[in-house]
Amino acid sequence: MADLNEIPIVTITGAETSLAEYGDKVKLIVNVASRCGLAPQYEKLEDLQKTYGDRGFTVLGFPSNQFLQELGSEEAIAEYCSTTWGITFPMFEKIKVNGRGEHPLYTELKKAPDAEGKAGRVKWNFEKFVITLDGAVHRFRPRTEPDDPAIVSLIEQSLPAGA
Repeated sequence: MADLNEIPIVTITGAETSLAEYGDKVKLIVNVASRCGLAPQYEKLEDLQKTYGDRGFTVLGFPSNQFLQELGSEEAIAEYCSTTWGITFPMFEKIKVNGRGEHPLYTELKKAPDAEGKAGRVKWNFEKFVITLDGAVHRFRPRTEPDDPAIVSLIEQSLPAGA
């Protein structure tokens, strides 16, 4: 797997960065979509951010219209996330997570298997990848809620010492 920290990403406001900016944090990367039936997961993602954000953790949201359920512009997405869910975690520009033109970050993340040992395509919106401080990638499928005990215990076990 390539070094995820080296892959360029662009914030929802257009600033170029990389995961290296969050290198000292446990990261929960999720492909989000505003018009998806799973959008209420935004609330639980924000709860995780509020609970663990000052302890060496961050949620990173990557909007995708791959499943035709995302708003048209980054501005509309940012407004929706802020006004509807009170999102404070970092959000990034709209990307593709599968197929031609998929973002290199997802090319790498999709190599990680889920709990059943299956890697490959992102099945739907709100697929989750927890990246621990040692760089290990743990995959959770869309219907696994952000507050699922498997995700929460992984985050808690992975937080920096003393956090």
